[in-house]
Amino acid sequence: MSAIEATYPRVAQPQRMTLRLIGSAFVAFGVFLSGFVIDEPAPYELWMAGLIGLWFILGLKISRGVAPLLALLLTFNIGGMLSLTQMKDLATGPMYIAVSTFLALTAVFYAAIIEDSHKRLPLIFNAWAFAAVATSALGILGYFHAFPGAEIFTLYDRAKGAFQDPNVFGPFLVPPSLYLVHGILVGDLRKSPLKAAALLVLALGIFLSFSRAAWGLFALGVGLLIFIMLLKERSGAFRLRVLVLSLAAIIMLVASLLVALQIPKVAELFSTRAQLVQQYDGEHLGRFERHRIGFTMMMERPLGIGPLVFGTMFPEDEHNIWLKSLTTYGWLGFVSYVGMLAWTLALGFRYLLLDRPWQPFLMIAWISVLGHATIGNVIDIDHWRHVYLLLGTVWGCAALEVRHKRGRRP
Repeated sequence: MSAIEATYPRVAQPQRMTLRLIGSAFVAFGVFLSGFVIDEPAPYELWMAGLIGLWFILGLKISRGVAPLLALLLTFNIGGMLSLTQMKDLATGPMYIAVSTFLALTAVFYAAIIEDSHKRLPLIFNAWAFAAVATSALGILGYFHAFPGAEIFTLYDRAKGAFQDPNVFGPFLVPPSLYLVHGILVGDLRKSPLKAAALLVLALGIFLSFSRAAWGLFALGVGLLIFIMLLKERSGAFRLRVLVLSLAAIIMLVASLLVALQIPKVAELFSTRAQLVQQYDGEHLGRFERHRIGFTMMMERPLGIGPLVFGTMFPEDEHNIWLKSLTTYGWLGFVSYVGMLAWTLALGFRYLLLDRPWQPFLMIAWISVLGHATIGNVIDIDHWRHVYLLLGTVWGCAALEVRHKRGRRP
């Protein structure tokens, strides 16, 4: 029985179905809004704040399967609240921790509604794909100055779509890209051209973001997706289909890349961004030196130094999620965050190859969480809204598995 059905047990079946459909549609619209975060607070925050409150008022439950995620994320943010005591000037510190706490609640909310009904997973990922195509198209049009004022969708000659930063824009497009790749490999071939066109828009958006983290995340994600699918499916015919379609997709993407590189502006920026170590990485007080100094400093600061303080002490912010968790959330936050990520990856890995209706979504989310944890070594993913959606997806699917096994017991 769902949360809405439990709240309104005497409501007629058609009315219950209407409530469920409206609630699911509101969730999908919230996911769609996550692709448009030019200013903060964004419409996403306002919509999700009301939606989360409404769902829990209507009786949405947090099960024992989701409770550990809530506990770890709350402990993480308690560490952030303690770090505020180390700040001489609170400034925007309290607002930063408030946003962190809100995003933590969105992860728990997504996990709870997915456990409530796994049929919401296609709706969530379809909404994400639509949002990704829309914001990617804006980034592409902005990069090529397709209309007056289009430069609002770029930053430093890099596509950023309806985001504040290309380094968030690019990774946001990767999970829906994996969703489209999976749909092409296993879905109806008659629908493949439409999905391939959408994938091409996303791939071009990722490329024009000129985010090395997004490039690496995309390559790692697609590679792991194909590997896991080949590992799960033992059919020779299916494996042949996956290999043929994967090869065709790679040829299409490489051809598109070669065409894009014929544009001098694109080729010049690509040659600069393709270097593994940029000047600002290895120079004095560059990214890597700041990491070394920051980790050393945090060994003597168990409560951290407070949100956004690191950037006032050094030329730039941490650009490392592990260092960020230490500076902004202290030792307590660091342990909670590492524990939460490790638990998330262990949960997803445990159920990764099972034959379930929610397995494709779990696979895509698990790969994406692993990829984001990897790029977290060189970038700060703390307030990335889609990361919390991925966390909620993994935990929601794991809770579904627990409920599935419980239902099979005699």
